[in-house]
Amino acid sequence: MDGAIKQDLPPPGGYKRIVFHRIPAKKYFNGYAIFAGYIGLTVFASYFARFDLKRQRRQKIEESDVHIALEPLLLAERDRMYLKQLRKNRDEEAELMKNVPGWKVGTYYGEPIYKTIPKDTFIDPLRNEYYAHANKLYLFESVYIDALY
Repeated sequence: MDGAIKQDLPPPGGYKRIVFHRIPAKKYFNGYAIFAGYIGLTVFASYFARFDLKRQRRQKIEESDVHIALEPLLLAERDRMYLKQLRKNRDEEAELMKNVPGWKVGTYYGEPIYKTIPKDTFIDPLRNEYYAHANKLYLFESVYIDALY
């Protein structure tokens, strides 16, 4: 190795110039073109929005027609389930109290519960009586739902 020290030097011809002056951004559109584009886009969007509003209106009318058509069926089904549950409650009471002497289903030891109401009149039971043989969560859920509506 020779004793000569090699020093880093600039490349031949020197380094490139350092750019320090401002380079403005290239303009693609002027103000009039941007404004015209905005107007065109707004007209285009409102044209298609009109069709979407018509579609939504038709869909809403169709959904309300379905609701109107199915409401009697749903009400009848709800009433049927209600009477079915009342029958289950009566059968459960008969099963539970079969060993109690003098007990008649629907009475209190043979005495009618309502004395001033005719015999064949239907009386809705209280909510606690309706859910007597069900899980208590169903009772709480029904109370919560009634509180919402």
